[in-house]
Amino acid sequence: MRRIAALFGVLTLLGSLAACGGGETTADGEQLRVGYQRFGGQSLLKARGLAKDATWSLFESGPALTEALKAGAIDIGQTGEAPPIFAAAGGTKFKIIATSQPVPKGEAVLVKEKSGFTSFKDLAGRKVALNKGSNVNWLLVKLLEANDMKIGDIQVQYLKPAEARPAFDNDQVDAWIIWDPYFSLAEAPGVKVLADATGLANNREYLLVSPEALEKKPDLVREYLKVYREVTDWGIANPEERVKLLVPELKIPEDVARRALERSAQPLAPVDAAIGDELQQIADGFAELSLIPGKVDVKSLIDPGFADVLT
Repeated sequence: MRRIAALFGVLTLLGSLAACGGGETTADGEQLRVGYQRFGGQSLLKARGLAKDATWSLFESGPALTEALKAGAIDIGQTGEAPPIFAAAGGTKFKIIATSQPVPKGEAVLVKEKSGFTSFKDLAGRKVALNKGSNVNWLLVKLLEANDMKIGDIQVQYLKPAEARPAFDNDQVDAWIIWDPYFSLAEAPGVKVLADATGLANNREYLLVSPEALEKKPDLVREYLKVYREVTDWGIANPEERVKLLVPELKIPEDVARRALERSAQPLAPVDAAIGDELQQIADGFAELSLIPGKVDVKSLIDPGFADVLT
């Protein structure tokens, strides 16, 4: 248990740093600055070293990545479904050029077995930890809706993964809503999954790109997306090789990586009007709960111009 906690600490510490890597900038400055989160499909791409014209910056969560996008520190990056909405509400400029197939089993509500909780309704009045603005924020909304509850019915604790894990371990919160690989790292004797996103949220990944990169580096964006898709497909077709390759990159035990990848790794997919509608529904739900300042036209951020690379 201590070994897993220590490994988790290393993972989150590394994730909190914008650790850059990659080749030297070319003479004409044509490098794609990629923001990624440890574990996502981009980690596999980085591990295989196939994105030759990319430099890499590591982030602990989607909200941190979108802040870098807003600041102009990166050109492109992958997040869950909620961060683009919070980012758009905060004035960040970007387009959404790709998504993934749904990953509903890749996020979940964790509780201690000793708590005796058997349903989400049991958490009424209890402390529930999650990362504000991440994909799990939408899962919370859907869980409340499914159980005829309001957000005021629970005590929401907005904590980053590095803060939430010790709070959960030490019983300072009653439940933790979290995504892989943090989800997989936290699974241990005495911890149980109260619910995942199945039937509630698609929990897709989204690839965001800055308008400047689309204007000035369109060929690099297209080539990156092409290689990203090929590597993702390779990983799905070769799960054991994927695990072996990713364990040094993820810095987590092999069994943890295997469990997380089996339920969370999905193929890339093009964005279209239906994806725009899906995101718009989420944005409208956040607006209705005043989780964002007001309505956001997320549907207009969909850019299907790269669909040919993904189909």
